[in-house]
Amino acid sequence: MSAPERMGEQVRIGVSIPIPEPYSASLTRARIEAGDPLAHSVPPHITLMPPAVVEPDDLAEVTEHLRAVAAEHPPFVVELGGTDSFRPISPVVFVRLAAGAQACERLQRAINAGPLRQELRFPYHPHVTIAHEIDDAGLDAANAAMEAFDAVFPVAHFSLYEYGDDGVWRDVSNFVLTS
Repeated sequence: MSAPERMGEQVRIGVSIPIPEPYSASLTRARIEAGDPLAHSVPPHITLMPPAVVEPDDLAEVTEHLRAVAAEHPPFVVELGGTDSFRPISPVVFVRLAAGAQACERLQRAINAGPLRQELRFPYHPHVTIAHEIDDAGLDAANAAMEAFDAVFPVAHFSLYEYGDDGVWRDVSNFVLTS
């Protein structure tokens, strides 16, 4: 997740499904080895809402909205498998979702409503980025390194992230799927 510009006291946020260990470490290592400078500041995740800015006074409404969305959706299973790319449209290599994409899409639609409504730059496509905006050689290396990657894990929650002044995305709240 890159960080949008903010004005005044605005807070930079994003909403994602965190990738659990031991898979998270493997995905981070792949991003480091590809030469992606964001490897240490962006934890492996499946984006549900791309980075946005909100006023501090709106955080309570955002939190309540996310709590309500989580209460309306059941836990599900994600399977990650293989790699793909958004090239030539965008210089991104990612791990594909072999299962769980429809559940992510439902969550994304519900989150991208109310106080978090935003126009998406690209159509929503759930994935886990392993290389972003680096040279073609790095993108190719990331693709080759993770081609056989496979992971299966339950998704029981999603997280609200804030972008710190130190350039790192951190989860600040978790929302348990309970439907």
